[in-house]
Amino acid sequence: MQEAISPPSSSAAKAPTVGFVSLGCPKALTDSELILTQLSAEGYQTSKSLTGADLVIVNTCGFIDDAVRESLDSIGEALAENGRVIVTGCLGAKEGADGGNLVRQIHPKVLAVTGPHATQEVMDAVHENLPKPHDPFVDLIPNAFGVAGIKLTPRHYAYLKISEGCNHRCTFCIIPSMRGDLVSRPIGDVLNDARALFEGGVKELLVISQDTSAYGVDVKYRTGFWDGKPVKTRMLDLVQALGDLAEPYGAWVRLHYVYPYPSVDGVIPLMATGKVLPYLDVPLQHSHPDVLKRMKRPASGERNLERILQWRAQCPEIVIRSTFIAGFPGETEAEFQHLLDFMQEAQIDRAGCFAYSPVEGAVANGIDGMLPAEVREERRARFMAVAEQVSIERLKRRIGATMQVLVDSAPALGRRGGTGRSYADAPEIDGIVRLLAPQKASKTFKVGDFTRARIVDTQGHDLVAVPV
Repeated sequence: MQEAISPPSSSAAKAPTVGFVSLGCPKALTDSELILTQLSAEGYQTSKSLTGADLVIVNTCGFIDDAVRESLDSIGEALAENGRVIVTGCLGAKEGADGGNLVRQIHPKVLAVTGPHATQEVMDAVHENLPKPHDPFVDLIPNAFGVAGIKLTPRHYAYLKISEGCNHRCTFCIIPSMRGDLVSRPIGDVLNDARALFEGGVKELLVISQDTSAYGVDVKYRTGFWDGKPVKTRMLDLVQALGDLAEPYGAWVRLHYVYPYPSVDGVIPLMATGKVLPYLDVPLQHSHPDVLKRMKRPASGERNLERILQWRAQCPEIVIRSTFIAGFPGETEAEFQHLLDFMQEAQIDRAGCFAYSPVEGAVANGIDGMLPAEVREERRARFMAVAEQVSIERLKRRIGATMQVLVDSAPALGRRGGTGRSYADAPEIDGIVRLLAPQKASKTFKVGDFTRARIVDTQGHDLVAVPV
């Protein structure tokens, strides 16, 4: 994902301008939001054009080879259009062939390079190359959410990062080498941000991290304080508090990157009672125990299936999204068939799949049995055919139901229809609800509204509905 960032900013005369390009996942997006908040607090303006800016910041991704290429190309484009470029993000922490910094090897003219979640280092580089116009007053930031700062998402939803880094050492992943071990944010800070977002009009809060289930492990679930009350630094207590915060605003809380630990079982009753959305984004990666062992994943396939069935029994409305890897080194045809069978049994509502890609620095590259690229891709295609059929069949069950929809677009106040999402649809990664023109002329809605809609059809991964 690449976007040139240009949130609204003040009109102070001759304020220095910064162009911004944000790449990668929602966790990188929240890093971009922190940097932009600090820039705005210090009086810098953001530029709609890279060419016209005083300098450019490129927040990179370095997880897989395609992301590395996209990031390097974006840096090159920024250098060509502007010439004064600061690089941050995961790619900034990546080593080149000689052990030096990869970005500096490919693009030696960049002004500075930092790794991910390095707001202060980025600001130090900005100050060195473009002096700040005045001292910061965060409460004067225009179009921000108070202590939660500037957001790059549409105003009706926002990502809330609760921790950084990861304690796992999955053999296919190099994120810990770039982002470090788990560091949980103080629970009071997280809840302050959440309240500021709800007060600012956010209707959907998307909780993200590298491992949401592990929140608080690094601080031994210590007790923090918020609004004068003790709150433990752990996922269950955080989710309960976020649900309580969201309730007066009628807002949604959605959980992402949740490993299937036994502790997650405690969150399911909160979903069954409507405290938080009955939606879990669980990165399972595979189902076969031997493949999971080679991946060094923290759970086995049998327990995953058993746990999912238990979740569905407790909360029949729960929607489960996941990601998988096909063609992992050593994967046999029987192990791959086990994964296809798991998809059918577990009835995963939304699934994505990557053909295994050898990422430089990943331990998995040294595992015996690397499969030819065409086999990996063929298995990915076979997996997606099964996953899509499961998803479509589950979507068809919703025809005739009336669902609450969060509106994302509404031309002419919805009189010509629009688009939105149900509780089952996270932005940008799941399907949408295609809203037809209302049957009642008096029915209107706008972006950020909740509206009730009757499901009348499906269209691929999407639902078609009539507002009621």
